[in-house]
Amino acid sequence: MGEPIRVTPAEIYPKVKAGKVVFVCAYDDDAKYQVMRLEGSISLSEFNARLAQYSKEQEIVFYCA
Repeated sequence: MGEPIRVTPAEIYPKVKAGKVVFVCAYDDDAKYQVMRLEGSISLSEFNARLAQYSKEQEIVFYCA
């Protein structure tokens, strides 16, 4: 695993729409996730629950506002 890479919304949006990335809200509070939710995203708790199903090659993008 390398260093985190910053990306722009314009770079990520097409990948999110195509289902090519796991798009995760980085807030650990589900109520805050509901307020800050972006289209195509999952909550951090949902991500943690599904963690075992992702391959090591899966691209994952975290966001916070």
